[in-house]
Amino acid sequence: MYSVTKTAALAGIGTVPVRVEADVSDGLPVFEMVGFLGSEVREARERVKTAIRNSGFTLPVKRITINLYPADVRKSGTAYDLAVALSLLSACGFVAKEDLEDVFVAGEVGLDGSVLPVRGILPMVLDAAGEKIKKCMVPYDNLAEAQLSKGIKILPVKSLKQAVAILNGEEEPPEEEESNDEEEPQENEPDFKDICGQKVLKRACEVAAAGMHNLLMIGSAGAGKSMAAKCLPSILPPMTKEERIELLRIESVAGEVDRKKALSMQRPVRSPHHTITPQGMAGGGNGVIRPGEISLAHNGVLFLDEFTEYMPSALELLRQPLEEGKITLVRVSGSYSYPSDFMLVCAMNPCQCGEFPDRNRCRCTKSQLDRYIGKLSKPILDRIDLCVEVSRMDFRELTGRKKREEGSKAIRRRVIAAQKKQLKRFQGEEFRFNSRIPSEKIEHYIPLGDKEMALMENLFRELELSARGYFKILKVARTIADLNGHEGVEIADLSEAACYRSLDKQYWER
Repeated sequence: MYSVTKTAALAGIGTVPVRVEADVSDGLPVFEMVGFLGSEVREARERVKTAIRNSGFTLPVKRITINLYPADVRKSGTAYDLAVALSLLSACGFVAKEDLEDVFVAGEVGLDGSVLPVRGILPMVLDAAGEKIKKCMVPYDNLAEAQLSKGIKILPVKSLKQAVAILNGEEEPPEEEESNDEEEPQENEPDFKDICGQKVLKRACEVAAAGMHNLLMIGSAGAGKSMAAKCLPSILPPMTKEERIELLRIESVAGEVDRKKALSMQRPVRSPHHTITPQGMAGGGNGVIRPGEISLAHNGVLFLDEFTEYMPSALELLRQPLEEGKITLVRVSGSYSYPSDFMLVCAMNPCQCGEFPDRNRCRCTKSQLDRYIGKLSKPILDRIDLCVEVSRMDFRELTGRKKREEGSKAIRRRVIAAQKKQLKRFQGEEFRFNSRIPSEKIEHYIPLGDKEMALMENLFRELELSARGYFKILKVARTIADLNGHEGVEIADLSEAACYRSLDKQYWER
């Protein structure tokens, strides 16, 4: 007796189709599982046998062989349990084979026969729908996540016994919950109107949000750096549907899908503590390789407060993702690629005591300053588009101007208008924002006149720019031009963009 069930193995944010084959034949009563299995999958043998018995089914005293095909793809995790159980029950005659032909199955089973939730349901269901599979059986607790996929019928189950009854037509599957795709309004969201003064900081945040540029804020404690970072989500342009689905795939693999947040087009903001390890930043783990913070911040913001306090190894691994927009993790079990196209926002003090460059207040020695600033490598700094100094506020700014501050709503309108210009400009391209323009297309999308070219030549020499730094000034200037309503990049746009690169001389080239 032979039966097959369809399931899938996670590979990054995608999946690899897997067939679970069950064969029950005469011979010594053994239960074998083969197919390049991880420890969690090998343990499924005992879970499945006990769950089947506690669900009221009796397995024959025969030789049982389970194969997970293809055998050269490593299988990890517990999502294969339900497929193994149903394939075995079908081979034993409890479920008709034809009832499993067009059904995708994923879920973990408990010893009492209950079906438990698993990670990665959304990419599994999306890819199953792409393979023209009509039905998908998932744990009931994963129903809300599975319903985010369209074009496939979801069969949520709470127990193995219920799964068999639904397949045999003895029980109707639960009705799918109606989803409401309307985005819920954000309450008590930090607003830029709550930040007094700091015009340069607000302008830098606006430019960064409009073009998804990397931003570094340097200033003493309490100047408003962290507050500005908290206000950034209120001015970020909304995600497109494609961006949202891509992010949901990552969150599903990480087990962090929130139904209410999943319906929102608001971009993610991740803010890991400075004690995070390189593995937590990049991703990894045993068994199923989980995405790290840089992938969970995909299409959004990765905010690193106290930038200089992070482990150097955790910061240096940001270099490749910042350039390529993805990270590839190579492990013994295979190679896993996760999207990591994020906007890096950092905040740091100018020195250990936080008072530099005011030498009347700062008591740090030159060696202490060099050691503190030296925690950040030149390659990392070269990948920052905008660097802004956040100065202390005086008493009048702090107490008398709050009512006249511009709010996030007005800033966001300008940001969205600039984004629409970029979407129209880059129609047909793989990138959407000015910060992502590849160097070979700079001349096409950012042409310069004679005066502008002469200015850039002077800036290149005076600021001692690298090739990357030169191109970043042009990209920032293109975003500033979009915000200012300029058709082409003008002298004023280039000058403002250059100002955001001038702090290198003050802090790192003293």
